[in-house]
Amino acid sequence: MSDNSAPAMDYDSHERTYEGFINFSKVGTVAVLNIVLCLILFAFGGTAATVFGWIMLIATIAASAIGLALGAKGWVPSAVVFVLTGLLAILTV
Repeated sequence: MSDNSAPAMDYDSHERTYEGFINFSKVGTVAVLNIVLCLILFAFGGTAATVFGWIMLIATIAASAIGLALGAKGWVPSAVVFVLTGLLAILTV
């Protein structure tokens, strides 16, 4: 016999999980793009670009952690680091 006593779906939990996944996807995408810029600094820059690449790589990790804790607008810190890394790449490469 079938058991019809299964609990109803918890929509609040489902919504929180979905919003967390979307936030992680945004922050992760910007972080990966920033890592690509850091790799460009490592490959084509001189000594200064390598130092800036390491600094911005550490800043990417910190901004990603802060962004995951912020929630819906969590992509903003990673985007700021991305813009700064892009400016450094333009200036040093």
